Amino acid sequence: MKARRQMKIQEIITKEIIRTQEDLAYKLHSAGFEVTQATVSRDIKEMGLIKIPTADDDYRYAIPTEVHPTNLQDRLKRLLRETVISMNDTESLIVIRTIPGNAHALAAVMDNTNWDEVIGTVAGDDTILLVIKPKEAVAVVLERLTTLLG
Repeated sequence: MKARRQMKIQEIITKEIIRTQEDLAYKLHSAGFEVTQATVSRDIKEMGLIKIPTADDDYRYAIPTEVHPTNLQDRLKRLLRETVISMNDTESLIVIRTIPGNAHALAAVMDNTNWDEVIGTVAGDDTILLVIKPKEAVAVVLERLTTLLG
């Protein structure tokens, strides 16, 4: 049942603009799936869905591989400016706090920048952990991020 539901979620978000969990729950109900908001929330996390901008300056759910921005640097700059609350570092890690619900989108863009120093990201709802190698490169990455934040 879960696999069928998640396949339906994938189908829905690739064919329609789904902005909220409530919109997704409604579409699932219309398709015959009895779900709660908590179930939809768990599915979104398990599937690694992200929110990407729409043409009307809103956001919609998307599959991470669906993100193909024409100018990755501009997208990264805009997301950093719109979502970042704070950045902090320790040893070979940088922790970025975002407004809730935006960490996955920002982390997906960061993963696609292919910065040599960033060996990976881990994103929650409002926190991103960047793993940097070598640890001496943390200052370089922080400066790059700060410059983009403008």
